[in-house]
Amino acid sequence: MGGGAAMVRLEVNIPGRSLSYPIHIGWDSLGELGQVMSGMGVSRRILVVSDTAVLSLYRAAVERSLAASGFDPGWAVFPPGEETKTLASASRLWDLALENRLDRKSAVLALGGGVVGDLAGFAAAAFMRGVPFVQVPTTLLAQVDSSVGGKVAVDHPLGKNLIGAFHQPLFVLADLSTLRTLPPREVGAGMAEVIKYGLIADAGFFSFLETRAGDLRALEPEALVHVVAACCRLKAEVVAADERDTADVRAILNCGHTIGHAVEAATSYGAFRHGEAVALGMIVEGRIAVADGLWDRSGLDRLQALLESFNLPVSGKGIPADRILAHLPYDKKAVGGKTRFVLPAGIGSVKLSGDVTPEQIAAALRATGFEE
Repeated sequence: MGGGAAMVRLEVNIPGRSLSYPIHIGWDSLGELGQVMSGMGVSRRILVVSDTAVLSLYRAAVERSLAASGFDPGWAVFPPGEETKTLASASRLWDLALENRLDRKSAVLALGGGVVGDLAGFAAAAFMRGVPFVQVPTTLLAQVDSSVGGKVAVDHPLGKNLIGAFHQPLFVLADLSTLRTLPPREVGAGMAEVIKYGLIADAGFFSFLETRAGDLRALEPEALVHVVAACCRLKAEVVAADERDTADVRAILNCGHTIGHAVEAATSYGAFRHGEAVALGMIVEGRIAVADGLWDRSGLDRLQALLESFNLPVSGKGIPADRILAHLPYDKKAVGGKTRFVLPAGIGSVKLSGDVTPEQIAAALRATGFEE
């Protein structure tokens, strides 16, 4: 391993289905992909799904690793960006799976960020009623969040991730050295999800992020491995307790996402990275919590300062508040026509609430700079 950071191996266990899978977190570890895959009992013929930007950087390394372990990959390549995450793209993937003669033991391998992982996983979940699926996340956001837990989906014009399934991966391999090639904006977007984990469940971790923000911006390997492993451990615990999001346990992971998904939909998925929208969502939902007496203002100030240290947006300037409100009824957590929020109740603690009024939401949006 390069970079002075040791490989970390975690396990996701889902007791109700006697299912488990490993997460491999390391530095300069992409070359180990074929070896890890060779022990998983999948067919020699696989389909690698990626986007043009990622493939230009990592195709050669992935090809070498897979070929050394006897795999014969086909390739499915899409333009980067949320606009790719559609049913039309999934249909194209199914065509390519058939053209490449995939069988029920053939794996679909997602090489890229959250968009690639969600799209490839959704296609794998539906093809032949479910074929094996591997996550090789190359963005910080995907490494700490979307690659773990089995939620896969495509978008609908009215809302994000509205067409999807639960399909757990065979394994996750996160090579953190891939973050060197990310633009700083993408790293920052990933840090929004990292900060979310501290906000919802671990005050000590939140303090660690405040203390080590400079190291994380500099992509210091040891700090990064620590952070990604901590986030994956927390998510693995939550997924184990509530795999299919039916017991209100997994819902805590959606802190910032109720408003964040509405921001993405209201701006046609093009103006903000997912993590940037979640950062805005955490601020708005934090303001709701403060106004409701659930959270103190000093906690919100700490959250805002930490988000700003990674150049994340904390103001909705230029976005009409009524467009955000119009998209909230399509949120997946809504029950009986009521939008539910995961509200901060302290650094490291949240509360699920279905009693937030439209007036409270509108006031918090205005206070965060969204326009009348």
